[in-house]
Amino acid sequence: MPLFLFELTAAPAERTAVNALVDEVGKAATDVGADLIESQVTAGLDRVFAVVEAAGAAALSAGINRTTVPSAADVSGPDEVRLVGADLAALKAARPSAGYLVEWDLPADLDMETYLERKRAKAPRYADVPEVSFLRTYVREDMEKCLCFYDAPDEDVVRRGRAAVDTPIDRLHALDAGTSE
Repeated sequence: MPLFLFELTAAPAERTAVNALVDEVGKAATDVGADLIESQVTAGLDRVFAVVEAAGAAALSAGINRTTVPSAADVSGPDEVRLVGADLAALKAARPSAGYLVEWDLPADLDMETYLERKRAKAPRYADVPEVSFLRTYVREDMEKCLCFYDAPDEDVVRRGRAAVDTPIDRLHALDAGTSE
């Protein structure tokens, strides 16, 4: 089944509201026969990134929105994504958290095949920065952007890891370990 990305904001950006938001997304997904694969929350508690596995976008649009997720101030998605660099079954089993999220707004002339070839070719360069662990990427099928998850001791190490693979950072978020699914 395909994967879909939702980007949400809690109202207000506080722990209780974010926890309620993550719970509501999980319940709304289940109600439409979908599975919440993971949710990651920025350290400032101002954004939630949720990846859901579902048969299609139509049911998700009806099931996860401002009405069914009342703790959300804003809901963006569903946007179909492709998981790169990790196995979905292992991800489902472990439900791992990450320390950092990099958003990269992909260039308009980049297609999926070229992106994947570039990623395969450059991935070994992460060995030049052993303090950073690349975990997984979700690439939007419309090639608007990708979300790359990392474990690292700090933002500088993530930046050095991205420099090693010669890939830009449009937004870098520290993630909150207390609210991840």
